[in-house]
Amino acid sequence: MPPPAVPETDLAHIRRWCDNAVPSRVADTIRVEFHRRAPWNPPATEWSHVPMAQLRYRPERGDWSLHWADRNGRWHPYADGNRQFGSIVELLAEVDDDPTAIFEG
Repeated sequence: MPPPAVPETDLAHIRRWCDNAVPSRVADTIRVEFHRRAPWNPPATEWSHVPMAQLRYRPERGDWSLHWADRNGRWHPYADGNRQFGSIVELLAEVDDDPTAIFEG
């Protein structure tokens, strides 16, 4: 049995959030995918990546959970801010607000 599909409206919110997360003046140096940065040590050609936030869809509840990455790249439930579970809109707003400075420091 295939896993339940993530709602298209939620995917549209995520795409829009990613598209708007980086000001156009720095779009050639930062992308919001996994927050990748342009190479800064020539002759490096690979973008580096810094895990920022992970949103996990919970189909049994029809909502999302929010997680943060430690320095070793391990994911943990985000429990110190205002919202750990909710709609995609609520959790993207929590990442934007970043009340604990855990997502973008």
